[in-house]
Amino acid sequence: MMALNNRYDFVLLFDVKDGNPNGDPDAGNLPRMDAETGRGLVTDVSLKRKVRNFVGIVKGEQPPFEIYVKEKAILNKQHERAYQGIGAADLLGGEDKKRKGGDKVAEARDWMCKNFYDVRTFGAVMSTGVNCGQVRGPVQLTFARSADPVVAQEHSITRMAVATEAEAEKQSGDNRTMGRKFTIPYGLYVAHGFVSAYLANQTGFGEEDLKLLWQAFINMFEHDRSAARGEMAARGLYVFKHDSELGNAPAYQLFERIKIQKNSEIPARAFSDYKVTVDDTGLQGVTLQRLVG
Repeated sequence: MMALNNRYDFVLLFDVKDGNPNGDPDAGNLPRMDAETGRGLVTDVSLKRKVRNFVGIVKGEQPPFEIYVKEKAILNKQHERAYQGIGAADLLGGEDKKRKGGDKVAEARDWMCKNFYDVRTFGAVMSTGVNCGQVRGPVQLTFARSADPVVAQEHSITRMAVATEAEAEKQSGDNRTMGRKFTIPYGLYVAHGFVSAYLANQTGFGEEDLKLLWQAFINMFEHDRSAARGEMAARGLYVFKHDSELGNAPAYQLFERIKIQKNSEIPARAFSDYKVTVDDTGLQGVTLQRLVG
């Protein structure tokens, strides 16, 4: 795989209509929100989950594109695979050796990077069970924040069935179960991201991996449908490619070139209610790639 020789900074725009893009389990699954400004939030972890799921679909969970953090995964079992893969299965026996991994930790870490896409992309702490070390990922994401304040709406929903005979008897055969569902009418979210060529060359994240990452950001919402998330779609992916590994401009200056303005004072209910402008003039040592938008 070709090594990465350029730094990248990028902006991802996505929206949601009549859905909950990222519920907070500590708040009854209400949409996440900045308490001071009322703007919606989507965590970086939520976005990475969608990338992982997309890569798993496209690559069929086969090396070198396996997914380390996935549903129902037992992470320590993956660590044991690494030691088996490097021919050091003898270190899996004994509590002391199991914890330390002997002098094979670096080898095991490299094996994990080679085989698991999300490890070499986002990094991982793999020191539980048999020690596979820690990896600092070259791709980092911020929380996504909505362009304007959002309003969480609560909806009563009814299921025309009950779970037990006792419930049915209590309702004299009416058999209804009441519930709650939370949505926001519309939100346009902005996330910022960074790709370090230096860290990429440490983990083996290469050009093919980068191409797959862009593909995931563009298409991940198309394969993440659910009643809770409503209509979600990528609306913009703006990639700033630096001419060097070190970079040719501060990321914040590049991000400030993308402006989002609402077309009117009424609450937005569609992407067409916004105007997105990108200033690509005067860029020196940086090329703007509009993959979406």
